[in-house]
Amino acid sequence: MRVLLAEDDARLGKLTKYMMEQNGIQVEWVKRGDEIVEYANYDDYDVLVLDWMMPGESGVDACKRLRENGYEKAILILTARDDVADRVTGLDAGADDYLVKPFEFAELLARLRALGRRSSQKIQQDVVKVGDFTLNRTAKVLKKKDQVIQLSPREFQIFDLLAQNLGIVVPREIILDRIWGLESEVSSNNIDSYVKLIRKKLDLGDGSTMIQTIRGVGYKLEAE
Repeated sequence: MRVLLAEDDARLGKLTKYMMEQNGIQVEWVKRGDEIVEYANYDDYDVLVLDWMMPGESGVDACKRLRENGYEKAILILTARDDVADRVTGLDAGADDYLVKPFEFAELLARLRALGRRSSQKIQQDVVKVGDFTLNRTAKVLKKKDQVIQLSPREFQIFDLLAQNLGIVVPREIILDRIWGLESEVSSNNIDSYVKLIRKKLDLGDGSTMIQTIRGVGYKLEAE
């Protein structure tokens, strides 16, 4: 596994890099936030580990900028901020996981392994047809015929996951694991809110919905 570590605290950065390398992880370490995007786009990393507060540019801002430019690899935010609002901010910026300082290195390594597994899963099809909708995973675009449906990065991920399992019930726990990670603070209510927004954007105009709620379990996407 190859990791880009962005941490301006010299002591913590050195120790984190050492612990990762002792566990077989190749690490590139940068100490300024304004180096993150350049390094991430220049080299191929499995996971980016970004400290929130960095000189030059915050890790969260760099994460958001990368996602807006179509960056797909896993991103983990490290921070001393532990308020729910801060966690939501980090996740909404496009982070896949969130770890509060101080943390145990065993937990960091476990989360890196989980993110690495998800990053290595290959997308079988780049373009998928779902009824009148066309999902382009490479371009991160959903269209209804020729009309682009504007989805946020998180909404796109959820719809993509449901599309990969067309006609199959996807439990909330699977959605949580694949999109945010089981260790995150995101709740079922958060998932329900995202699905509600997606449904509104997919409005078929006849009162019907493509995304079916399976009470007590999760959701199912139907082509019609």
